[in-house]
Amino acid sequence: MRAILAAPVTALLLAGAMVTTAQAADEPLKVCLDEDLPPLSAHHRGKPDSGFDVALAQTIAERLGRPLKIQWFESKLDEDSSPALEANALLSDGRCSLVGGYALTKDSLVVPGVKTARLPDFDGATRDDRRRRIPVGVLIHSQPYNYSPMTVVLGPKARDKIKERKIAGIGDLAGLRIAIESGTLGDAVLMTFDKGKLIDDITHLVPGRSDLLGDLDRGEYDATLLDLRRFDAYRAGHPDTKIAPSGYYYPIGANRGYVALETDKALLEAVNKVLSDLQGAGTIAQLGQAAGLTYLAPREPIILGDVWLKVLNR
Repeated sequence: MRAILAAPVTALLLAGAMVTTAQAADEPLKVCLDEDLPPLSAHHRGKPDSGFDVALAQTIAERLGRPLKIQWFESKLDEDSSPALEANALLSDGRCSLVGGYALTKDSLVVPGVKTARLPDFDGATRDDRRRRIPVGVLIHSQPYNYSPMTVVLGPKARDKIKERKIAGIGDLAGLRIAIESGTLGDAVLMTFDKGKLIDDITHLVPGRSDLLGDLDRGEYDATLLDLRRFDAYRAGHPDTKIAPSGYYYPIGANRGYVALETDKALLEAVNKVLSDLQGAGTIAQLGQAAGLTYLAPREPIILGDVWLKVLNR
């Protein structure tokens, strides 16, 4: 009798497992992306979604056999904002299972010192969403998929001043009219270089109110130091620009990858497997180049330590 009953029970269990697997396959892969971070990710009304992280997320979803659903959010750069807590809140509220384009730094991956956090503004947010505080978890990161350094960008008049000299280090900017946004990492690098050697050459601009690359393009300044992504975005929007890359990358930069909650380790392991396959086939580099990104492969250290301390100690 037991043997007779076992067959139907086993069949039912197998059928249930098949249904669960099918449901998991139909469940969208939900990825949170910054709506204004070109050429990594961009979501603007009246325009198709675009960017390297959009294409990469779509490719990963296809490899996992799942549809992709992007939750767009807006990250505001102010003293009260914390990208790490915003990402954690989005994940903890179930808005997504992965946050893409995440800078892998020691500070951004620490266990939260608070129990709750506010959600950033996101696509579809209600008034109540903007007031809620979300109990947060612990973030874990994927393997990195690209590297984001700072780079020196030159204005149209810089070439005549430096002649045949190549920019091989920060010291090679001496004598040029340097513009930098106040309070940024680039500002700290330039102001502290060689005990203030470049201070007299530097003009400070107000972040968010100035047009740093536009001023450089118009020849008002000769050089600046900024995130390579910003240069790529400006060049895409101004194909006739006169500013040019120096080819020099400051030796402190951050890898980018995905973060998830530690409760989603299985998903992250599956994503890591896909990332390894894509990296090995050269697909990630191709996606970056197609999106207008100056693609650089990840490099050691995987997790960037205390950036400010590294700058001050150089």
